[in-house]
Amino acid sequence: MHESCGVCGVYAPNEDVARLTFFALFALQHRGQESAGIATTDGQRLQVYAKMGLVSQVFSEDSLSQLTGDMAIGHNRYSTRGSSRAINVQPIVVGKGSNTIAIAHNGNIINAEHLYAELCDQGYTFKTSTDTEVIANLILSSPEKEQVDKIRYAMHRLQGAYSLVILTNHALFAVRDPFGVRPLCLGTVDNGWVIASESCALDHIGASFVREVEPGEIVSINENGVKSSREEGGRRALCIFEYIYFARPDSVINGRLLYPARQAMGAGLAEEHPVEADLVMGVPDSATAAGVGYAFKSGIPLGEGLIKNRYVGRTFIEPDQRIRDLGVKLKFNPLPQMLDGKRVVVVDDSIVRGTTTPQVVRLLRKTGAKEVHMRICAPPIRYPCFFGVDMATRRELIAARKTVDEVRDFIEADSLGYLSVDGLIKAVALPKDMFCMACFTGDYLIPVQLEMDKLALEEMPAGQQIPLDIK
Repeated sequence: MHESCGVCGVYAPNEDVARLTFFALFALQHRGQESAGIATTDGQRLQVYAKMGLVSQVFSEDSLSQLTGDMAIGHNRYSTRGSSRAINVQPIVVGKGSNTIAIAHNGNIINAEHLYAELCDQGYTFKTSTDTEVIANLILSSPEKEQVDKIRYAMHRLQGAYSLVILTNHALFAVRDPFGVRPLCLGTVDNGWVIASESCALDHIGASFVREVEPGEIVSINENGVKSSREEGGRRALCIFEYIYFARPDSVINGRLLYPARQAMGAGLAEEHPVEADLVMGVPDSATAAGVGYAFKSGIPLGEGLIKNRYVGRTFIEPDQRIRDLGVKLKFNPLPQMLDGKRVVVVDDSIVRGTTTPQVVRLLRKTGAKEVHMRICAPPIRYPCFFGVDMATRRELIAARKTVDEVRDFIEADSLGYLSVDGLIKAVALPKDMFCMACFTGDYLIPVQLEMDKLALEEMPAGQQIPLDIK
């Protein structure tokens, strides 16, 4: 399972907004590593610089110096709609003259194909294969005059998850879908304002957290200050995986710091699935806090059995077959003296397809572990996500096809324990009805097709407008 995207926006007159946005994106790098981009405005024109790669690879002093103005938006991408190629990098700029906007998006629009076809019939053309451009053109197609009303018009048509930052020559907008599936927060910096997917981005640029953008809310920021309007939705449905895995442990969501929440998940696993063992280890980095919680609750010593190479997967150089055959050893290197002869409890965040976990178990055994007991913070994932997470199809989800005992045998562990849904909610310490947990229960916010294609917009009738050979 891969991260969703990260978005941010800055309104700060007389400040270097491109540089502030760069460092905010740097803090949100964990949410997407495929591409990065920044758009700014000086009140006269929108400028954008976006390329494939990590934030540190994309931007230089020279590129940042060319992004001038008092307002900016930024984006880190992990593709959930549209392929990973240069034409799909964000932010994107859409429109002409005074009717021009830059937009960056975290989420997934499940009725994008229908809206795409409708907009094509109205004469709109597309340069990308992303649902972000569908959102942008839908805003531009609105008969309303005011920008907030145009955005509200689009919200009434969109189905799915979206946290947006939108830039015009005169204002910065933050938009969150009525369910609040993806996080978004508001902060202050000096004489300005900051929007970000997570509060950790505010910390990195010296901004102060003010509040979260509410589900269904449109926040507009300009020289006249901050204004808010809100579309009332039904139930709240923040993605529970923000707490388990996606968000950084130093972020605060719904008033809850994620690190102690993840510790509590580990403690819950120790209560629900105790075992006699010599060592507890969390799979780095996402399950480190949960490993601490399991060790504390169980009284079993905590240690490190694997060291993670944090730069694996962050290069565009393809490994040759010999390197590729190393598999999980590219990502983790074991510590033999910590593992030799030990009964080890391994705490991890989730099991999705079941491809990596067996490799981890075999690596630990080969290094000398006597027993390997897997403990998983997420309940069994039996249904795919259609709301901003690039997850496997249902037939690929191992828990949709196998019982817990069968999964245990498949991953070659001595025992396997998943945290229950009730145990997860207890750890998060927030009401159950605040979350989307469809990947565990199949109870989707709105009706969805159980098989959706993230590349579908590349195959639409107007697809000939999309360049296919981008370098």
